[in-house]
Amino acid sequence: MATKHTLEDAFIEELRDVLSAEKQIIAALPKMAKAATNPQLKEAFQNHLEETKVQVERLEKVFEAVGKAARSKKCAAMEGILEEGKEILETDADPEVLDAMMIGAAQKVEHYEIATYGTLCTWAELIGNNEALGLLKETMAEEENADKLLTTISETVNQQANA
Repeated sequence: MATKHTLEDAFIEELRDVLSAEKQIIAALPKMAKAATNPQLKEAFQNHLEETKVQVERLEKVFEAVGKAARSKKCAAMEGILEEGKEILETDADPEVLDAMMIGAAQKVEHYEIATYGTLCTWAELIGNNEALGLLKETMAEEENADKLLTTISETVNQQANA
């Protein structure tokens, strides 16, 4: 009989999933930064790329905190979200409209990450791993800030796209 899946097992699986997601984002962000025409948006994508690299390092520390190897498990959800983003880059539209569409795609990414890190924070707290919880909360705050920044940039970009 197989052993029963525990909340800690689920936590490890979710960590592996989000590690894959973050690595996929690292691969996608340079293309989005290159395609962006709004200077604030281009800078936001470039800055988030650097931040995401630090988040991967932080996830590796979370794996250490739970005594597991930092192995990723392909995140199909992020692959799908990023595939939609890739299709946007191939859309025939004015640059301002493309920027608006990229912000929408980037916010889908952020919202997925916020949901995932929220779950991980809850589970880290429940399994009593305060070291993991602290690290995950740090990333959660960065993802929320990235989403807020995109919303701020969208206020200008959406107006330009609609002009």
